[in-house]
Amino acid sequence: MASQLRLRSALALVTGAGSGIGRAVSARLAREGAAVAACDLDEAAARDTVRLLGGPAREEGAPGGKHAAFQADVSQAAAARRLLEQVQACFSRPPSVVVSCAGITRDEFLLQMSENDWDKVLAVNLKGIFLITQAAAQALVSSGCHGSIINISSIVGKVGNIGQTNYAASKAGVIGLTQTAARELGRHGIRCNSVLPGFITTPMTQKMPQKVQDKVTGIIPMGHMGDPEDVADVVAFLASGDSGYITGTSVEVTGGLFM
Repeated sequence: MASQLRLRSALALVTGAGSGIGRAVSARLAREGAAVAACDLDEAAARDTVRLLGGPAREEGAPGGKHAAFQADVSQAAAARRLLEQVQACFSRPPSVVVSCAGITRDEFLLQMSENDWDKVLAVNLKGIFLITQAAAQALVSSGCHGSIINISSIVGKVGNIGQTNYAASKAGVIGLTQTAARELGRHGIRCNSVLPGFITTPMTQKMPQKVQDKVTGIIPMGHMGDPEDVADVVAFLASGDSGYITGTSVEVTGGLFM
């Protein structure tokens, strides 16, 4: 845990906050002092996250409380815009920290993958990050505020993975999107970075057969899968002033896998 509240004046929007990395990120940013707008497609899961953060929960659009839960399908442009409007209405300011954790998998070998499974993964994992990044940046620029946008990619976006052509393509796209956004938004005082987790113990990786998990663990130099908190630690750094001269970078959190 950090020794000081590096984000005590920040408002952080976290998508995919209902579980896994998104929930861990929400908890870490809250411990750093940030007010957290926790968003998930599953609103009940987002509310559970807010309850875990401690302190009174803020009802959407109502005064009082530090944190609030929101529901949105980030793959829909209208929903992404509405989410930013709701957050601003609830907290009377745009989020200065935006962390896009929402993501899905629809794994299949290339020869059998359906167009629908390709489209679904790209819609959430890449288009969703584009829409949230765009809406958040527009809100920050309009208000004249500086900010830090952090997009969760994956090491698979750099090296590929069998059975994940759609997922790998979406995560590779996130890296390029984030680097380009960093170039465009730097003059507005908005930093954009991506985090590339390796195999992290989340509901997504827990779906893997045990023998596959054992095989993966065997090739990780540090000898074990990471925890969501390992990713959250890096996100907190990138959200804070401690990384004030870092933008357009991709930080790998992999335990040495594929180094």
